[in-house]
Amino acid sequence: MNGRPVWFIATAVCAVGLAPSSLAAPADAAKDYPSRPVRLIVPFTPGAGTDLTARTIALKLSERWPHQVVVDNRTGASGAIGVGLTAQAVPDGYTLCVVSASQAVLSATNAKLPYDFQRDLQGITQATSLFYFLTVPASSPVKSVKELIAYAKANPGKLNFASSGTGSLQHFAWELFKYKADVKLTHVPYKGAAASQVGMLSGEVQVGMFSMFGVRPHLTAGRVRILAISAAKRSPLMPEYPTIAEEGVPGFEVDQWYGFVTAVRTPRPIVNKIHAAISEALKTPDVVQRLGNDGSTPVGSTPEQFTAHFQAEIGKWRKLVKDAGLVLN
Repeated sequence: MNGRPVWFIATAVCAVGLAPSSLAAPADAAKDYPSRPVRLIVPFTPGAGTDLTARTIALKLSERWPHQVVVDNRTGASGAIGVGLTAQAVPDGYTLCVVSASQAVLSATNAKLPYDFQRDLQGITQATSLFYFLTVPASSPVKSVKELIAYAKANPGKLNFASSGTGSLQHFAWELFKYKADVKLTHVPYKGAAASQVGMLSGEVQVGMFSMFGVRPHLTAGRVRILAISAAKRSPLMPEYPTIAEEGVPGFEVDQWYGFVTAVRTPRPIVNKIHAAISEALKTPDVVQRLGNDGSTPVGSTPEQFTAHFQAEIGKWRKLVKDAGLVLN
């Protein structure tokens, strides 16, 4: 399509090819929206970070809107099943989906997905930003990222790192670490983040990157030690933890963000109304506190900003695959 993104072409068609009377229909639909319950697809299991974020926002939207937002967990294929259902849904704003940074990795590494984000989906907003903690068992002799890198260079391949599965964001966070720090580590994939934490605590692996949600109980019990965070800069809430970048891995940054998407041809007035409601929900003190308990920071970006961010993330991970010569089994 001459290199034009789908959203540009759709906008141009609406602006040039439709009469004013035709443009009134989406506006009227937005005025009455929602006139029935809204389905919010979560492509991961109940209790996961994506699910908790989705339910927090769904509750607030249900309080603000005349109809309920119903969370529908549709798991499988690393989230592709739930996202695919959203892409195929009627583009009327009544099917939404919560996606995470893992979907950007999936789009960057899987050419056989039943959908294309740029073609079939449009962003509504990035809801949150969430960094990882680079963690070791409390019994580990490693006290810093610099010591970790030094040990890995002296013992190539002897350190195991945990992830929630091959091709997951946790996996690619470590692949980015390996590439930028120029070290060799051995990947041990698990079936989910909780299992990967158990693997580190049991001694099967020596290092991991986990969210606050996963780390907190083990940190409180004194079973783990935090070496650094994956954010671009130190957290004002936890300034005692350095970033991985400042600890000897320049340019390292991984954000486990969450965001909302819907089918690409959903009328923009409806998308704007959904965006406004979610953005307002993200500003309420109880939502800020609830998300903050899991280490998340509310964002509330515009549809254009979130779509651009998602596309940039896909490009980032595609570049890593190419530069590091990654082969996923």
